[in-house]
Amino acid sequence: MQIRTILPVVFALAALTIGCGRNPYDNPIANNSQQPDKILFDQAIENIEKHRYELGRLTLQTLMNTYPDSEYMAKAKLAVADSWYREGTSHALAQAEAEYKDFITFYPSMEEAAESQKKVCDIHYEQMVKPDRDNTHAVRADQECRQLLLQWPNSVFVDSTKQRLREIQEVLAEAEYRVGMFYTDKGSYRSGANRLQTMADHYPLFSRNDAALWELGNAYSRMGEQFTEQMVDAYTRIVRDYPLSQYVDDAKAKLTELNRPIPEANAEMAELMRYNLDNQTHKTKMKQALTIFGTSPYLGEAAKAGEPAMTSLMPSTPPGIRTNTSVGVQPSADVSVEPLSDSNSQLDKKPDARMSQEGTQESPGGSPQKPQ
Repeated sequence: MQIRTILPVVFALAALTIGCGRNPYDNPIANNSQQPDKILFDQAIENIEKHRYELGRLTLQTLMNTYPDSEYMAKAKLAVADSWYREGTSHALAQAEAEYKDFITFYPSMEEAAESQKKVCDIHYEQMVKPDRDNTHAVRADQECRQLLLQWPNSVFVDSTKQRLREIQEVLAEAEYRVGMFYTDKGSYRSGANRLQTMADHYPLFSRNDAALWELGNAYSRMGEQFTEQMVDAYTRIVRDYPLSQYVDDAKAKLTELNRPIPEANAEMAELMRYNLDNQTHKTKMKQALTIFGTSPYLGEAAKAGEPAMTSLMPSTPPGIRTNTSVGVQPSADVSVEPLSDSNSQLDKKPDARMSQEGTQESPGGSPQKPQ
């Protein structure tokens, strides 16, 4: 009797545990209505929660086709996108992005529109790879996260999106830093300085920006006296904006050697740098060994405070290279067409090139014919 009494209780507890452990759908509707569109929506959500994504999408499509004026239309459309997102494959994530964008187009004023944009950002964020590999998803994630901050500045997702953006820009800046160091190590100082200068100006929150400025100053020092001011500016920024850097003493020594004033440290930048350094997490030796075989970037050193860049990184002209505008020539895309005034032009004198194709010969009448 005791066993018969205990077993139902055990099964009930097991079922409750499994139910609690299941990840619920993100956007349910708490409504006990028995309307047919609500019943279809509930069935679809139940299928999505049980990972029957295709069946859930078919049910949602039936709802949208059968009840185009339903109050659950927007939720159904969002649920279709969420089902693709939860499925998680590369194909499914691409479909999810398209569905989220479609939802934003149709319902831009709903609260879920900002959430949809956040999901688009997350789709590319989760597919980012190391800085020395293809950065397509990092660039797209940067664009989509900035779009959320610009279009929904009062959204509840602003703070989390800013942190996403700092981590994304850490990867993008690291990629530019590696390219710049590659050029400088090979002795191509103009190309290296161009990459490092653009990166340091655009991503001031980059965890190795002080090292980039130090290498930038050294690159300018090897490019001749005409770049002395740029070199001084690089060393000055280290002392002023990164006062906790290991390169501060060396930068001060360089400025003293050049008879240039040593700036005061920026108190606000010092506090920001201290906060970001205190909140960094570094890889252990075991994790360093394991990440060799992985593709995901390490984001523990990304900044945790500060405003991320809100524009795209644009390429710049290497130092010392004159552009057309510097010599008074303005670029133009205008195209002009005018008739030939010379009736005896080469077009009238030369034979048609099509008449002398290989494998053809002219007939007595002048028309080409293939040999028999």
